[in-house]
Amino acid sequence: MVNALEIRELTKKYKDFTLDRLSLTLPGGCIMGLVGENGAGKSTAIKLALGMISRDGGAVTILGSDDPGSVKEDLGVILDEVGIPECLNVRQVGKIMAGTFARWDASGYDALVKKLRLPEDKSFKDFSKGMRMKLGFAIALSHGARLLLLDEATSGLDPVARDEVLDLLRDFAGDDGHSVLISSHIVSDLEKVCDYIAFLHKGRLLLCEEKDRLLEEYCIVRGTAEELDKIEGLLHEKITPYGAEALARRAAVPSGANVSPVSIEELFVLMVKEGNK
Repeated sequence: MVNALEIRELTKKYKDFTLDRLSLTLPGGCIMGLVGENGAGKSTAIKLALGMISRDGGAVTILGSDDPGSVKEDLGVILDEVGIPECLNVRQVGKIMAGTFARWDASGYDALVKKLRLPEDKSFKDFSKGMRMKLGFAIALSHGARLLLLDEATSGLDPVARDEVLDLLRDFAGDDGHSVLISSHIVSDLEKVCDYIAFLHKGRLLLCEEKDRLLEEYCIVRGTAEELDKIEGLLHEKITPYGAEALARRAAVPSGANVSPVSIEELFVLMVKEGNK
């Protein structure tokens, strides 16, 4: 199966920020979460991949093509702002999209509008941020896309709506050859649905790995400061009057040590803190 997305040494330099030689690969049929705090470079990376801004170095291949325009029918895109004319309502949007996309699924769109409880007669200008994002999902999932590129697409959604959207992404990726790249600072959302996780911090990639492998490889180890000193490669050790704890690779932790699982959110936060030292 062709990789859905290949990014190699992608670089963009601004006066006060540099996306520095970002490289990652999203296999076909998978969901990858691009995790990073605000300003880490997530939006820049996605806009570069789509050719919306010029790059200073590197290469991007989307669905086997180095020209995003040639595969636009196969891309579903939701950026942090959904670009719909303010005067349109949901039904009018559907009619316009039917004339825009060759594989537009009108019945599928109508079903998603109902599932996401979008008002059909209200103008887009009167939509809340969450409603705007849900309409973006309804559009992106209704024109036969093979790859979704989503930038902070769950922001503005309440917990129930976020859970509904995550279910839609699971269903989408469950179809043969469908893939998703979703950026977010809501790490708990990504942990629920992603096969791969990429950590971006200050424009640099900290790691990119299968989620399950990360959860198997890392753990939290606790003990006295003296006990932790004997373990190699600890990340962000925290010492209190009651003991010490640190992020560790399981392979380096001796048998019998006090360890507990680490969540993806904890892993990201601790790696960022280590990187800020």
